[in-house]
Amino acid sequence: MMKNSQLYKGSLNIIIMKLLEEQGRMYGYEITQKVKAITQGELNITEGALYPALHKLEAEGLLAVEVEKVDNRLRKYYKLTEKGTTETVNRLAELEDFIRNMQSLVNSSPKLEF
Repeated sequence: MMKNSQLYKGSLNIIIMKLLEEQGRMYGYEITQKVKAITQGELNITEGALYPALHKLEAEGLLAVEVEKVDNRLRKYYKLTEKGTTETVNRLAELEDFIRNMQSLVNSSPKLEF
């Protein structure tokens, strides 16, 4: 991950889940390239960040893994489970609320006093 990695680190799971919701199923490298393309190179997900996130989502029962032989190598494809699909909808709604609240705070004219 690059950029303000703390902000993005908290969003990595939902990024993965949203992509899988749209694409159906993807393998790891494909996910990193899709994120790079969508963000025009602004966001690079490293394998060191991606695979622990994928394994955690799988352990939580949100992802299923399919292994296929491609060019004589085994390739792991990830896809959302039924529970993962439901959870994606919930987390995206939460994220949209969060973004809306952050925009309100950031764009508020009066200076916030603490």
